[in-house]
Amino acid sequence: MAPGGIGAGPNAINQVAVVIPVHNEEVHLERALAAVCAAAARVDAELPGVAVQVVLVLDSCTDRSLQLAETCAEQDDRWLILPVSHRSVGNSRRAGVQAALACAGRPADAGPTAAAEALRDVWLANTDADSSVPEHWLVRQLELAAAGADVVLGTVQPDPASTHHELLARWHARHVFVEQHAHVYGANLGVRASSYLAVGGFPAVDFDEDRALVDRLRSSGAAVVSTDSTRVLTSGRTAGRAPRGFAAYLLALAQP
Repeated sequence: MAPGGIGAGPNAINQVAVVIPVHNEEVHLERALAAVCAAAARVDAELPGVAVQVVLVLDSCTDRSLQLAETCAEQDDRWLILPVSHRSVGNSRRAGVQAALACAGRPADAGPTAAAEALRDVWLANTDADSSVPEHWLVRQLELAAAGADVVLGTVQPDPASTHHELLARWHARHVFVEQHAHVYGANLGVRASSYLAVGGFPAVDFDEDRALVDRLRSSGAAVVSTDSTRVLTSGRTAGRAPRGFAAYLLALAQP
């Protein structure tokens, strides 16, 4: 594909893969997918040379998540549905990235040297099925990548519509939205594919796969940017899908 990313230098991105793990998310999934559709449409409008693909990793779903995903995929052939039975968010994210790179004709099993040469123009954007990304989410990540970022760590905010007001107040008392923040959220994480593969990708674990990946990336010398300019709205539920995930944190925060 001809270069079409922001800028023409070695940091420009020409392909984007959005990876979303899904486990029984019928309540939130439609809004999450609509938000990603809007972000992809923004790329189409502003960066017509950049290819966008979305991989939905349906992990052991027993609700209507698969039907909702299929409805979305029927309307846009850039959407890939990947059913798995991992019951593990780390495994699901990892499988989603592998599938995205394979569909893009990129060497997901390449060694660090080959990856650095072949995958520097591919961007992996990660979010969650209970989250709603802003319309400029992908475009902003690509701007930061073109400026030299290998990793973009965004912020999240509990959805006021689904979060008890007292819990929301406690959240805001402990979280100041600033640039160069110290947080890592799988619901708002972008990484250059070459950097991702150079450190082995998401670990196959049931929780904290996002933090483990970012720790590896920092240790490798990858250029990490933390920003509030891509803030994602996420569910305020306190009963989550992953042990020790964001919902577990909110539950602990809700305790008197």
